[in-house]
Amino acid sequence: MTPPRLLVLGYGNPGRRDDGLGPACAAAVERWGLPGVTVSSDYQLTVEDAAAAAEHDVVLFVDAACTGAEPWALRGLGRARDIAASRPAGGVSFSSHSAAPEDVLALAALLFHADPAGFVLAIRGYEFDEFGEGLSPAAAANLAAALAALEPMLRNRTWGADAAPAGRPVAAAAGSGTDR
Repeated sequence: MTPPRLLVLGYGNPGRRDDGLGPACAAAVERWGLPGVTVSSDYQLTVEDAAAAAEHDVVLFVDAACTGAEPWALRGLGRARDIAASRPAGGVSFSSHSAAPEDVLALAALLFHADPAGFVLAIRGYEFDEFGEGLSPAAAANLAAALAALEPMLRNRTWGADAAPAGRPVAAAAGSGTDR
């Protein structure tokens, strides 16, 4: 059996301190050079990400979290077709500049007839209001903890494409919360 094709989409603004957690995570995953894992990074999710999502079996959206679990939390979004079907007609909401993970998956289903599973990895950050490159020490520690947990998941595909229904936590560090 062929392992699922994974897409890691890290997003956030590295020029806004801890908002750069998603791109920092994506850069680390890319350095691992894992077979079957594609990595992409940008300031925000866009409708174009739906085309990339449609080419994969699992999409992991990685972003900084302003509140919630420390050091990180992982939750399942469900399958793209289920997300698209759960919305009223025309219910995909996005602008030409940004989209939510659920919107990217719904568009992958509606436009490309694809059905990837989606997950969100929310890494807790603390400093978002200042301009500047580099993560705060606490956010960098949270990133290290997330990467330590993520590497075996990606290598072994341990969470699986159907591991959690939409909105249910797949795994979390101490505490619980939501991504931003």
